Amino acid sequence: MDIEALTDCHPARTTDRGWVDEAVRRLTADANRSADTHLIQLHLPRGWDVDLYLKDESTHPTGSLKHRLARSLFLYALCNGYLHEGTTVIEASSGSTAVSEAHFARMLGLPFVAVMHRDTSPEKIALIEREGGTCHLVDDAAAVYDVSRELARGCNGYFMDQFTFAERATDWRGNNNIAESTFSQMSLERHPVPEWVVVGAGTGGTSATIGRYTRLRGLATRLCVVDPEGSAFLPSFADRADGFTPCGSRIEGIGRPRVEPSFIPQVVDRMIGVPDAASVAAMRFLGERTGLSCGPSTGTAMYAVLKLACELRAEGRSGSIVTLLCDGGGRYADTYCSDDWVSEQGWDLAPYRDVLERAWEEGVWSG
Repeated sequence: MDIEALTDCHPARTTDRGWVDEAVRRLTADANRSADTHLIQLHLPRGWDVDLYLKDESTHPTGSLKHRLARSLFLYALCNGYLHEGTTVIEASSGSTAVSEAHFARMLGLPFVAVMHRDTSPEKIALIEREGGTCHLVDDAAAVYDVSRELARGCNGYFMDQFTFAERATDWRGNNNIAESTFSQMSLERHPVPEWVVVGAGTGGTSATIGRYTRLRGLATRLCVVDPEGSAFLPSFADRADGFTPCGSRIEGIGRPRVEPSFIPQVVDRMIGVPDAASVAAMRFLGERTGLSCGPSTGTAMYAVLKLACELRAEGRSGSIVTLLCDGGGRYADTYCSDDWVSEQGWDLAPYRDVLERAWEEGVWSG
């Protein structure tokens, strides 16, 4: 049978390309409107030859690092033909991704449902609902995947599945991703190629992007991933095996009860486990010393940043370290920012506060 006959037997599928083209235009326009986030240098005591930087992702329109991911996930779904006019979008989320995805779903006129653990902060739930989304709360953090799939099947919707597609949807080679933006902004600094970039892992997409980018550009920068208590990433990394933990993380935004498909351990140079109380202590310490409001996942990273900075000083080495300010502290007013709530969790911040004070003032790590 010739080509013409085959074409006649299989007519082209009717698509809603007009709607898709307009959706892509709106998402691209959002990127054009959003100026790049600031890279903030922290002012450390005199005598340090180690420079610390925070890339402030809280300045995105939806207030967190997840704004980049959500836009990439929507573009990925649109360009793969998964989203159509009227499709209900379902996502399993610990909070911030759902806020950003609800924002983009409303931009495209699509219904949005976030499936998340019941302990997600009320502030994040309110933000999702303000963006027009609906929250479906579950008691078991590990159940969010199956519940999301079931809801998507029930309404003929689309499960966005950030934990699988984060590393695929992001263009890690460039296109103003988090890595390209950070290294470009560092280019005129005293130590332009960081010794370390420190990030947490929720989906694993950010660490995958940065680790791949440094290899592509031939940069000597090492990647450190921080992990809170109860997360499966660090035990799996140490054992080089798949992992699962029954409890999961109590630090919103990072840590997972299972090793997510988007986490690429081969591009990670080091992992540091951080106690939950240390994360909260560092979150508050950063705010007191710099005036920067941040969430607990930023605290997790800052605890490790100061540890690495003290290690460099102890070795007599200079250099720079970069991490992310993932979101602002306003989302946690009734939880991590509340003394009563922290006390209810059984967390004693004082010992970690002492460690942070000495690291900042003396450049000595006593943790």
